[in-house]
Amino acid sequence: MLDSLTIGRRIRQLRTQRGMTLDALAAALDRAPSQLSVIENGKRELKLSELQKLSRALSVSVDELLSQDAPSPRAALEIALERAQRGPLYVSLDLPPLPVRKSLSDEAIRTILQLHDELQRLLSQRAATPEEARRANTALRRAMRARNNYFPELEQTAKKLLAAVGQAGGPLSQRVASDLASHLGFSLHYVNDLPASTRSVTDLENGRIYLPVVEAGGTDQRSTLLQALAAQVLQLADPTDYEDFLRQRVETNYLAGALMVPEASAVAFLHSAKDRRELSVEDLRDAFAVTYETAAHRFTNLATEHLGIPVHFLKVHESGSISKAYENDNVQFPTDALGAVEGQNVCRYWSARQVFDVADRFSPYHQYTDKPTGTYWCTSRIQTTSRGAFSVSVGTPFAHVKWFRGRDTANRFTSTCPDDACCRRAPASLASRWEGHSIPSARLNSSLLAAMPTGVFPGVDTTDVFQFLEAHAPAAPAAPAAPTVSAVR
Repeated sequence: MLDSLTIGRRIRQLRTQRGMTLDALAAALDRAPSQLSVIENGKRELKLSELQKLSRALSVSVDELLSQDAPSPRAALEIALERAQRGPLYVSLDLPPLPVRKSLSDEAIRTILQLHDELQRLLSQRAATPEEARRANTALRRAMRARNNYFPELEQTAKKLLAAVGQAGGPLSQRVASDLASHLGFSLHYVNDLPASTRSVTDLENGRIYLPVVEAGGTDQRSTLLQALAAQVLQLADPTDYEDFLRQRVETNYLAGALMVPEASAVAFLHSAKDRRELSVEDLRDAFAVTYETAAHRFTNLATEHLGIPVHFLKVHESGSISKAYENDNVQFPTDALGAVEGQNVCRYWSARQVFDVADRFSPYHQYTDKPTGTYWCTSRIQTTSRGAFSVSVGTPFAHVKWFRGRDTANRFTSTCPDDACCRRAPASLASRWEGHSIPSARLNSSLLAAMPTGVFPGVDTTDVFQFLEAHAPAAPAAPAAPTVSAVR
């Protein structure tokens, strides 16, 4: 689209450079000076015939008139100010228009623009809703699908870090994780008073990482440490928005996983298991002494890239709602109108839901499910956390199940979701018995109507963090070589 403001400023600059008055150029165009003034102020779009007349009168090409670059730094400032004043935010402030005159200095314009941008940022922040999070999650999931959830640059970073501390392969011990922290210039401090809104706090000024003495909900303490280190290794700046925040979380989690389950060792292990037709997430978990969820994540990182196996991953709360999801095998997840899957209810006939009805929670649960996009095999396991029980599932299309242990399962269900008749609508016998005779009291999610947490790191109470750092800082810290900030994860 033509930028009337930029074109108008370019016409004015070319006219003044040629020593032409407004009246002289207007006469050459057979237009009234007032009409030309409207054009130069960017308040009217030009027709092609008018552009051709102007190019002849100013002795330039039409392409030069249509250039989207501002004709000068001053003109760029004036254009930005004019555009801001025409925007809905400035209009809503009910302020009088500010004439852009030569007497208005460049510095004054920059100050006004900075104030406008800050108001816009605050407005966007206060208006942020879960919709923004859903959009960001959807965009991130698509990006991960496009690369098969495999980040070669992060795999290489993990390889170099492990080599630096002499880790040749096998499970990553807590001692080696501590050695890695020392190698990167950090000392570890385990505390009982870590701010409730954080998993760890990194003091960049004093080279300290604070971790909880006991991890909540059975979280692997190595993972928390490695995620804190990953943020420093990747030199992540403060996130600019929620999508950037999520991307950084994915990258730090990925690098932490690649350190605990190194690519070379894991791929050799998985190839051997595939050759024996004994692929198993449980075996990968046991071989590298990690949680089942970490093993499932690493399997999705490596399965498609190195084994040629498309997969899907699901983490589902006991209520049936999706917490995390990934797929590159065309399985059809439930989505909302924005394409987001987080918070959507999984079909009750899927393995991720059926596993909650199995009494034996020690053994892995396997199941075939006939879905609208084909038949899928899935393996699921329950993990209990401070936020309730979750199922963690990894699945693959029927054509690839021959490589997995558990393929001989007799468990099989049919799902026609998103068809309401599948499981969302109560059976007719139950509906006729109870419709109009029951009133459930819903457990309303406290975040349902709330705005998204604000701040550089959403949900983190920075006052608590800074008070914590002040209380734990060494008595006489060495002067830093350059200004630094503290990072929270």
